[in-house]
Amino acid sequence: MPSALSLGQLGEKIASNFLEKNGYQIIEKNYRARRWGEIDLIAIDGDTLAFVEVKTRIGDQMLEPFEAVDNHKLRTLKKSAYQFLSRNHQKRLPEAYRIDVVSVHFNSEEGQSKIELFKNVGGF
Repeated sequence: MPSALSLGQLGEKIASNFLEKNGYQIIEKNYRARRWGEIDLIAIDGDTLAFVEVKTRIGDQMLEPFEAVDNHKLRTLKKSAYQFLSRNHQKRLPEAYRIDVVSVHFNSEEGQSKIELFKNVGGF
């Protein structure tokens, strides 16, 4: 079984590929906001800037991966996103933005994964 770090990195790679296949343009990976934490992926989806949280799980756990994105996590994501916007205001980025969640769930029995995309969670 992979470590939590390598499982998370694998989930982010799968999510990044999934998003690109669905028309997203990834512009940054693992953006770190000093006080607030990390945004896994930042991407452009049409005319919207998407701040993407990736949650990865393996096996038959009680919660689906996306259920780990609670109100506290949404607040820290928003603060990190505002910091990104503030630091990158001179760049040509879409004016609309949102938070998306990609859920990657590996089935340890079958060796396959289920990927789900949730757009605009938590509102901005």
